[in-house]
Amino acid sequence: MKFLNPLKPLFTLLFVLGASELFLRYRYFFKKEKVSFRDKVVLITGGTRGLGLILARKFASEGAKIVILARSQEELLEAKKQIQKKGKEVLALKCDVSVNEQVKNTVAEVVNRLGSIDCLVNNAGIIQVGPVENMKREDFQSAMNVNGWGTFNMTMAVLPYMELKKCGQIINITSIGGKIAVPHLLPYVFSKFAMVGFSEGLQAEIEKKGIKVTTVIPGLMRTGSHVNAMFKGNYRWEYRWFSFLDSFPPVSIDPEKAASKIIEASRRGDPVLPITIPVHAALLFKALFPFLTAKLLSITNIFLPETTGSKGDTVKSGFKSKS
Repeated sequence: MKFLNPLKPLFTLLFVLGASELFLRYRYFFKKEKVSFRDKVVLITGGTRGLGLILARKFASEGAKIVILARSQEELLEAKKQIQKKGKEVLALKCDVSVNEQVKNTVAEVVNRLGSIDCLVNNAGIIQVGPVENMKREDFQSAMNVNGWGTFNMTMAVLPYMELKKCGQIINITSIGGKIAVPHLLPYVFSKFAMVGFSEGLQAEIEKKGIKVTTVIPGLMRTGSHVNAMFKGNYRWEYRWFSFLDSFPPVSIDPEKAASKIIEASRRGDPVLPITIPVHAALLFKALFPFLTAKLLSITNIFLPETTGSKGDTVKSGFKSKS
């Protein structure tokens, strides 16, 4: 067993690192001073449907004052009615998070009317599906404007108010697509990688100010996002594979469960929250086998629909992609 002697320092280091990780997880999970959201102002972008709406309802059940933002006035009114059933105060404001001036004015209005913003949930996002050959610069720009710059705009507008109080929660809903570059989702991946980097870097810098940042890394959720996604290329086949995985229980999670996990993680102030066992497994697999991961993703791409040439450049919504 002499050949193991040179490896002892490595094993010792791995043991220390593993023990440290378990200790930190234990401290967060059993943290005594957990945040209460009762009477706190919780602002949620993209709060009119899917995970955003579910989070709004659950935060309302916690006794929070809810602010939801979206681009559609009609969806805002409908979502407001649903949340008000909890008997809680709801402020529904029209705002495009990609427009910085709108964001600043909206945040100022919320603070003026409710006094503060205690928790920000950056949930608004868009997703485009299709081969890179059919994706144009505008597709990448759109994804970055909403997913990336939208998160940045909201965070930087809210931060000064949290810094004054020396407390606050920022919850960034990113994606496994921000950690692993899934084929045929390149604009989405492009923006989510940026979002993950911003969120993790922000957490490291502002924790000393008493502000907690939680980077949520969910896998697929059964929110019906495929219906609102945008498709290119052989859009009907792109819709089929994406909608199948998006609603397939073994690889996707019930959004109600995901929302509960997010609220509990933010209550503890967890710095990161991967959701679902497949996400944990995928992150570990990539960390251990980066070359193999790259090859498997390339093989996966072989089975996805081929480009249809220039006619595949036309964008189709999920509603128009059903067969």
